[in-house]
Amino acid sequence: MANFETVKKNLEARGYTVRVFPTGRDAADYLDAAIDGMSVGFGGSMTLDALGLYDRLRSHNKAVWHWKWEDPAAARREAMDTDVYLASVNGLAETGELVNIDGAGNRVASTLFGHKKVYFVVGRNKLAPSYDEAVWRARNIASPRNARRLGRKTPCAVKGDRCYDCRSPERICRGLVTLWAPMTGMEAEVLLIDEDLGM
Repeated sequence: MANFETVKKNLEARGYTVRVFPTGRDAADYLDAAIDGMSVGFGGSMTLDALGLYDRLRSHNKAVWHWKWEDPAAARREAMDTDVYLASVNGLAETGELVNIDGAGNRVASTLFGHKKVYFVVGRNKLAPSYDEAVWRARNIASPRNARRLGRKTPCAVKGDRCYDCRSPERICRGLVTLWAPMTGMEAEVLLIDEDLGM
């Protein structure tokens, strides 16, 4: 099992609740039990999709996800007003900083304000030793892979090797948010999973 001891200790020192799971299925089981009879919004995340959380949670919650609704714009707006929000990260520093890059802004906005609680679901592949390396991972690994997955015409998607800080109108990395601690008035929980999940 991955050694999450350092990052868990540092996240807890910053005010996060942290839980460690051996598999994504275990984490999904936990969330399925913890989130019940609520409204829950989803940020764009291959991790959440791989865990099948939308179908599981919508059976006993109001689940809102722009990846699953016919009107993505309406879903993005509605997801910002839910009790709970689920997201992953593009990079997690062992020192405790959570790093996300976003294009539309709905995902990072919802990790900053408006919900009673936000859950960050994080596979071991997202970990980086330092803050600078977590930002590097978000820019040079996660963003090019996501741009390629979305079929964007950007240098990073075409070459798939790094961020080019491009000016393409199809650029998906338009804002970077670092969380140093949970936002005031919003509970935050980080689920660390000993599997490679997401981009």
